[in-house]
Amino acid sequence: MTEIKKKENNKVYFDMVVKAEDVESAEKEIYLKNKKYFQVPGFRKGHAPRKIIENMYGKEVFLEDALNEVLPKYYEKAVEELGIEPVEQPEINIEEAHSGKDVEVEFSVDVKPEVKLSEYKGVEVQEIAYEVTDELIDSELENQRKMNARIVNVDDRAAKSGDKVNIDFKGFLDGEEFDGGAAEGHELELGSNSFIPGFEDQIVGHNLDEEFDVNVTFPEDYHAEDLKGKDVVFKVKLNSISYEELPELDDEFIKDISDFDTVDEYRADVKAKKETEFEARAKSEKEEAILNKIVETMEVEVPNGMVNSQINSQMQNFDSSLRAQGMNLEDYVKMLGTTIEAFGENLREDAVKQVKMSLALEAIAKEENFEISEEDVIAEVEKLVKEYFPEDAEQQEKMKEYMLESSKDGIKENLANRKVLDLLVENAKFVEKQVEEEVEEK
Repeated sequence: MTEIKKKENNKVYFDMVVKAEDVESAEKEIYLKNKKYFQVPGFRKGHAPRKIIENMYGKEVFLEDALNEVLPKYYEKAVEELGIEPVEQPEINIEEAHSGKDVEVEFSVDVKPEVKLSEYKGVEVQEIAYEVTDELIDSELENQRKMNARIVNVDDRAAKSGDKVNIDFKGFLDGEEFDGGAAEGHELELGSNSFIPGFEDQIVGHNLDEEFDVNVTFPEDYHAEDLKGKDVVFKVKLNSISYEELPELDDEFIKDISDFDTVDEYRADVKAKKETEFEARAKSEKEEAILNKIVETMEVEVPNGMVNSQINSQMQNFDSSLRAQGMNLEDYVKMLGTTIEAFGENLREDAVKQVKMSLALEAIAKEENFEISEEDVIAEVEKLVKEYFPEDAEQQEKMKEYMLESSKDGIKENLANRKVLDLLVENAKFVEKQVEEEVEEK
């Protein structure tokens, strides 16, 4: 029976003895798998006896691979016997190992910490609610007009603020062209402030096909060190000028862009959707506010392994998002003038918070004896696959099988978290924000 030798904070230390017969059995398997790679004089490749190979390459030529084969099984058995929940890969120390002998192995690993919760029911937080105003609905309708605007090309007047222009430009510092300061066929909306301050203003008033200089000063906080606060000149050619002509907001327009017949019907639909969206947003923010309060008062020592895993997960997600935009994390951090390591460290504070929230949710689920059954998981998966493939029963079945095989634990955790969050919101005390009255001095 394996026993914990020592425990420091959330790191557990224990020893195990790997039996000589298990090592020998693994060595034999490794030999059979790898003998085809050994070329021994006097034998056809792959047919040399194990003893001959060991004589040539050393008696313990298969020992390291054998231990790599055996140790995970011993480790899994120890974890089960000790009843611990590791949160990262173990550190393994083997001082001495020889074929034909028992091998003593030292393990150390960070485990899930003990969480001491304060009162989590009746947490007091500010009420959160969002109102769908007429102004918001008007803004949504205006966005639809802009999305369906007609582009009108201009050739009889100079460019003005609000126009969209197409330009070629080259930037020069002290008469020399600088890197990253040139483009052809660049689309720019004048007045959008997407360029260096002053750049767009100096295009206003110029005509089609005109070539001219734009004189600007880079901001002191500009990301490129060699351009901070520097005066530069851009050689600009104005290729085209255009503006958006918005459609009239009437019933005919609504019929063209939707399944509704009138502006009023469309407004009612926008309002209903926004109310649903705001309700979900308010609930999410309430949940986070309550969890923040619980995390502030609970006692827990967060293992570095859990924090590092959270940081790695966030970085992988960010990298995937960047790759979808044609970039990657390595290039992104170079552009910021930092390193992958430093970027990861900047995520540490948030990662600690996320880990604490996760531990709090798990501890409350345990305290409340929330259990997620197999039926609960299947029902959730069936709901999800119908959302993914509403009209394809065959794809639904394939996806269901895949999710039950690969994502069951994650789905169980999400369902348990949902139960906990519902409990916290139902039992929270929501108070209106106090507004201090200003007292006039007499």
